[in-house]
Amino acid sequence: MMKFVFDLDGTICFHGQPVSETLLKCFEDLVNENHEIIFASARPIRDMLPVIHQRFHKYSLIGGNGSLVSTYGSITHIESFHNAQVLKVLQFIEEHQATYLIDSDWDYSYTGPLDHHILKNVDASKLAKQVPIESLMSVVKILILTANDMENLAEKITNLGVVIHRHRNENVLDISPQNIHKWNALKQLGVKEKQFIAFGNDANDIPMFKKAQHTVMIGHHDDLAQYATETIPLEGNYEEKIVAKLKELAFGQLIN
Repeated sequence: MMKFVFDLDGTICFHGQPVSETLLKCFEDLVNENHEIIFASARPIRDMLPVIHQRFHKYSLIGGNGSLVSTYGSITHIESFHNAQVLKVLQFIEEHQATYLIDSDWDYSYTGPLDHHILKNVDASKLAKQVPIESLMSVVKILILTANDMENLAEKITNLGVVIHRHRNENVLDISPQNIHKWNALKQLGVKEKQFIAFGNDANDIPMFKKAQHTVMIGHHDDLAQYATETIPLEGNYEEKIVAKLKELAFGQLIN
């Protein structure tokens, strides 16, 4: 048995569409052979559900870059910012006239442009409530969407002892609490170092790539590449290449 961990967007979920039936069927084939499938995304759990078919919702899910863990359909682990950090971020947001998407474990607050591309992925299934920031019981993830002087704002926020990710081709600050990443969340699920295979495409996959037995980078990311065992380019029928690679890893020589 092997554990397979998959990032979503840009890895098995493309152009804002749900994970394809081609890939889902392959995952089920792996599970039927006693392998385990785990999904790990920058999205909060709420926004992972619309792109994963309902029959997978009880699988282990890691959301918010590791701040949320869901098993058997329920959120079982939450890591949030300290209140003092949230208050400071809100001060900086006001100073820089920034707009944001701020998530609790389920509900959210949004002040960004109505035409921002990220908005189409926010609560697509209408599972949560959009509320004022002061109504959120806790904060697990902050996205700064627009700001006056984004670089200076990023520097100020970094000094608060938080983690900032910048996703490829997006001028967005993706902020998580300190020590929150996908590997720490995998440990919450009992995953051991060098006992899983990871598929990813972006810098926020680095912590889990470092600890995996085998890693597959989808597309190319300069920072992630040095931790990738191999790469599947995003060209041609890349989904079929992912399926073929999964079958090779699950049933081939690597883990026999």
